[in-house]
Amino acid sequence: MTQIVRLFAGILPTIVLSPVLVAPAFNFDGMNSDVDGQEQYRGVVYRGSEEDEFDREYKGSLFRSNGIPPNIVFILADDLDLTLEGMTPLEKTKEILGSGGATFSNMFATTPICCPSRSSILTGQYQHNHQVLNNSIPGNCYGDTWRAVHEEKFSFAPYLKSMGYTTFYAGKYLNQYGHERAGGIRRIPIGWDHWAGLVGNSVYYNYTLSVDGNPEEHGDRPDEDYLTNVIKNKSLDFLAKYEPETNGPLFMFIAPPAPHAPYTPEPKYEKAYSYVRALRTPNFNTDNVDDKHWLLRQGPHPLPAGVVDEVDEFFRDRWRSLLSVDDLVSDVYNSLAEKGMIDNTFIVFTSDHGYHLGQFSQPIDKRQPYEFDIRVPLYVRGPGVEAGSTRNEVVLNIDLAPTFMQMAGLQPLKSMDGESFLPHMSRKLGNHGLIPDGRKLFLVEYHGEGSKMVNEQCTDDTNMEGCRPDLACKCQDSTNNTYACIRNVEEHLDFLYCQFQDMEHFEEFYDIRHDPYQLVNQAGSLQGGWRKDFRKALKSLSQCFGVECHQLSGASFDRQVPMAELMHNPMNSR
Repeated sequence: MTQIVRLFAGILPTIVLSPVLVAPAFNFDGMNSDVDGQEQYRGVVYRGSEEDEFDREYKGSLFRSNGIPPNIVFILADDLDLTLEGMTPLEKTKEILGSGGATFSNMFATTPICCPSRSSILTGQYQHNHQVLNNSIPGNCYGDTWRAVHEEKFSFAPYLKSMGYTTFYAGKYLNQYGHERAGGIRRIPIGWDHWAGLVGNSVYYNYTLSVDGNPEEHGDRPDEDYLTNVIKNKSLDFLAKYEPETNGPLFMFIAPPAPHAPYTPEPKYEKAYSYVRALRTPNFNTDNVDDKHWLLRQGPHPLPAGVVDEVDEFFRDRWRSLLSVDDLVSDVYNSLAEKGMIDNTFIVFTSDHGYHLGQFSQPIDKRQPYEFDIRVPLYVRGPGVEAGSTRNEVVLNIDLAPTFMQMAGLQPLKSMDGESFLPHMSRKLGNHGLIPDGRKLFLVEYHGEGSKMVNEQCTDDTNMEGCRPDLACKCQDSTNNTYACIRNVEEHLDFLYCQFQDMEHFEEFYDIRHDPYQLVNQAGSLQGGWRKDFRKALKSLSQCFGVECHQLSGASFDRQVPMAELMHNPMNSR
């Protein structure tokens, strides 16, 4: 079948709708150097030339023990969901970081796919600004534009290094890292003193690491090659040799593969969770997807029994693989404690995006704008963070880079669309206005991906991707699975509004408060005035940059208007 992709005229940003990357929607004129030789964006490196009240108080507070900059340990899981109870196996992680720190209940990924989301984490930018569209080199996943511009000038690592941080990276970086067309295995991304980057995408055996630019080959020996444990051991070895007095503060980025496919558990955990099955949410394996966009309407739905059985086994293996991540978190924490570093160390744990297993009769994967794919866990432990606290502020993956910079005593870059959530973590400092009180609105965006390597048992259409015969040929992606959405999080207006770039100009709208599983698309019931307002907001967010994104995220629709007044025939008034 033929897929046709069209632009929404004037709604979504006109960036890339072909396999070939075109010029970004903004340029880099005005890039120059300051007296210290640091690259500047539009003449200014940081957002403010003067410290604000929070920064001044922070530098003399519990956040900086005895004036020493804090250590930062960032642990990023791969494809870890929250809404499908993905944190269940991580008991030690929840105890160490949740009971010992803060749990953020409203953490979201702005693009639910690996390479674009990780690019957002590194730069603090929305997808439309960093221009990494999908997991392919033509989609700029570790492509020429990324390496030449964003990695070198807009990623947080070089700036932390410039402040005297010793930087360490171990695990998955970006999906195309290490390939010859993407700079090769000897390329070490700028800003990292110690580098052990995975070549390619997540696996558990039979892979290559770039260790400080040199290839390190691994096979299939469980005791020596299981990737999560290799990453853990490299992290522990680094800590064992680290001397705070001579090496300065440290930043560690630890990126294990779990629970990403192929979901391979460590042998000692292979029999765990034999009694569980995929969560039977109200939207699991539903036979009614007529109100969803084109890709989700493709059959079969519901899934055949054999496919459901396979989904259940994937679910079990994901949990099993996470037990090794739990060990990693615990062992790194204990190593920090043994060295007397824990009181001046932030530990941050999250995922690049969520996942689905059977929801809306989609067997597996991510790439959709629904809660199961965009909502992720976030735990933070560190100096000044109230133990056992739960924070309800909305935090995004684009907020991580500015937060790390502010933890290090730096002003975030002007190029960053996200904002530091550091002020929300302290029981003493509170919120000094660095983040709009209760961010309400943010953008979710994705550019669909096809595949040149089609499975002819399922389709010969190269606009489709991830079509597997063992999963009833349900394709995971398509080039017209391209969308932009606004997600609004307020007590009275908790909703998702999306527009898809397809033949139908399809729209979806969900009242999350009354329909948390997004069963009923109410886009057809939206009143004209509200639809117009949502489209305007979506257009503005889809084109925002830097401080403009901050201002838009604090904007509010009329909070006094009940959801029922938005629609001609709202679900919650039926």
